Amino acid sequence: MNSDLTLPVDGGYLNIRVGAIILKDGRFLMVGNHYHPYDYSVGGRVRFGETTEQAVLREVEEETGCRLEIDRLGFVEENYFYADVPSKMGKLIYEISFYYYMITPPDFEPVCGSFTDDGEAEYLEWLSPGSEKPFYPRFFRTELAEPKPYVVHILTDDRN
Repeated sequence: MNSDLTLPVDGGYLNIRVGAIILKDGRFLMVGNHYHPYDYSVGGRVRFGETTEQAVLREVEEETGCRLEIDRLGFVEENYFYADVPSKMGKLIYEISFYYYMITPPDFEPVCGSFTDDGEAEYLEWLSPGSEKPFYPRFFRTELAEPKPYVVHILTDDRN
């Protein structure tokens, strides 16, 4: 099995990640766990040798138990943040993410059986842009309300 594209760099890490945008009835599917007080997009890190399309298809199947098809690439995000997982706590992360809109079939019934890198069980949750629960990426709150027909570049910088 090939390694996830998380590379140590100058005391921090570079991540190459994919995320799935799975929409249904005005809501989007997110993943959570009982360690963090927020949800995050279905997806994960690209493995060495994979394309981002292959990675998002694999991650969707791993996290939902379902095979979906890609509609199109929607966003590329450059994200600077400090890690809050035990194995990398407080380390600066520079993450480049590719978010794909997925085709959601009418009979889509996801079942989560995945775990975080630190072994926490994950669960799936449908959220709306106005949800009070924190979630990442934050731009889902505004950008998914009116999807653009082109790829949007997002820069998120939480270093300050």
